[in-house]
Amino acid sequence: MLRLLLARASLGLLPLALTSAGTLADASTTKSPVWVITDRWHPVRGEADRLIKLDAPARIETELSGRLSSVPREAQVRGRLWGDMHQGLRQAYQDVIEAWRLGVAKIPAVVVGGRYVVYGEPDVVRAAIRVEQWRRAQP
Repeated sequence: MLRLLLARASLGLLPLALTSAGTLADASTTKSPVWVITDRWHPVRGEADRLIKLDAPARIETELSGRLSSVPREAQVRGRLWGDMHQGLRQAYQDVIEAWRLGVAKIPAVVVGGRYVVYGEPDVVRAAIRVEQWRRAQP
């Protein structure tokens, strides 16, 4: 279950989410994996351990369907060549499912340690710093 926490931090009102799944949780956010969940219309700056683009499945499906051929032999050859694209499509859907499992409600979202989420911050480093500051302020 997702419990929303609104905490007063030195940077203002900071929305954080705490998930009960906690499969990615770490003791320290500085060592915790950082995921970014977004789409092509909400770009982010900085590096993340994992980037989930919620619009990736639709983009890949469009690319795959645009390359289909009506000639059976040509379609068969292209199908073998685009096996990687099919694998990419499967991974893109797995990413979307993972974002749903985490309970992400808005994008861009920076998820730290599988437990804390900062919404609307396009800078990954700043989002991680906000989480760390919030955690230090908690008793």
